Amino acid sequence: MTKALIVGGGVAGPVTAMALQKSGIDATICEAYDRGADGVGAFLTLAVNGIAALGALDLHAAVRDKGFATTKMSLGMGGKRPMAEFGFGAALPDGTGTQTITRAALYGALRDEAVRRGIPIEYGKRLVNAAPEGDGVTAAFADGSSAHADLLIGADGLRSTVRTIIDPKAPPPRYVPLLNTGGYAKGLRLDAEPGHMHMIFGRGCFYSYVVHPGGDVWWFANPRQPEELSKQELAAVGEEQWRAKLLDLFAGEDGPARDLVDASDEIFAGWNTYDFPSVPTWHRDRMIIIGDAAHATSPASGQGASMAIEDAVTLAKCLRDAADVPAAFTAYESLRRTRVERVVAQGKRNGDGKTLGPVMRHVLPLIFKLRKPTPDAMDWMYGHRIDWD
Repeated sequence: MTKALIVGGGVAGPVTAMALQKSGIDATICEAYDRGADGVGAFLTLAVNGIAALGALDLHAAVRDKGFATTKMSLGMGGKRPMAEFGFGAALPDGTGTQTITRAALYGALRDEAVRRGIPIEYGKRLVNAAPEGDGVTAAFADGSSAHADLLIGADGLRSTVRTIIDPKAPPPRYVPLLNTGGYAKGLRLDAEPGHMHMIFGRGCFYSYVVHPGGDVWWFANPRQPEELSKQELAAVGEEQWRAKLLDLFAGEDGPARDLVDASDEIFAGWNTYDFPSVPTWHRDRMIIIGDAAHATSPASGQGASMAIEDAVTLAKCLRDAADVPAAFTAYESLRRTRVERVVAQGKRNGDGKTLGPVMRHVLPLIFKLRKPTPDAMDWMYGHRIDWD
């Protein structure tokens, strides 16, 4: 039986392992950290196309009840009437649609299901090198151990080690001049329908909020940050400094921005935004990269997790159907590259809109009035389905 090593235990890693298992390929997940992703990260949108891909592996039920349905999104300026409203794609036949879910809940559900299905996950395995050997790949880890398999899959994210092993000249991530922060507001009663995501172009900062069915309000903000901050610089900013910064940026807002900050017990520590316009080389020999390692997209696309899940299912299907591993890798890239790079470009456009200057803030409502989006404008994104059979 073919055996695979998967580097990375986030979203893409466990889904890839379960998809490979369904294709008759054994996989071991090698995670660099000595623990899971519990408590790491804030929340994300898991789009209906990603949930549909999970359905091919009978996985959508494992995450469906961990989040809540997010049915539509509106764009507005402060407390004014929304300029535009969009859906998040048609629901699946069983009624499941786009979900908002904490990153930790998604990681945990996928990891736990992988373990339940008998897939080994080895923690504390930080990859330092990998090289072709015979008809496979030998991987070397920082703890001095090594492992051999028929193929190696890099699901190791934005700072992928596998990407630089495949191509030492691979481009670095592109910095998007926005920070990310947010929180969970409690006891705040807004005149807003649960599951309706409000995107607001504030005077000083873009922000978004959505009411959870239980009453809490989940929100994020994207302060402008022209110069990239180092990890050390970000770590030096304490929670109360983030709170003060946001309250200052939201001064004079007509909407609930300041109330969201005040009603949140904790403010997320801020992090930088990055994407990849294009990574030239996805695979070499019997090594390949997927998910953020190959095509990280700005969170503004709402598709990061879903693209990783689609990758995982598509790669497993190609490995099942192709004559050999190189042919499978080639088929996979031909099926995925155009789509994911279009998503990255869409995310970049969405992110650019969050840095509107005073002039564009006045022009944007007119643009939406003259060029009102059609209901099916985003079908190319949300309507994508993978035919496993």
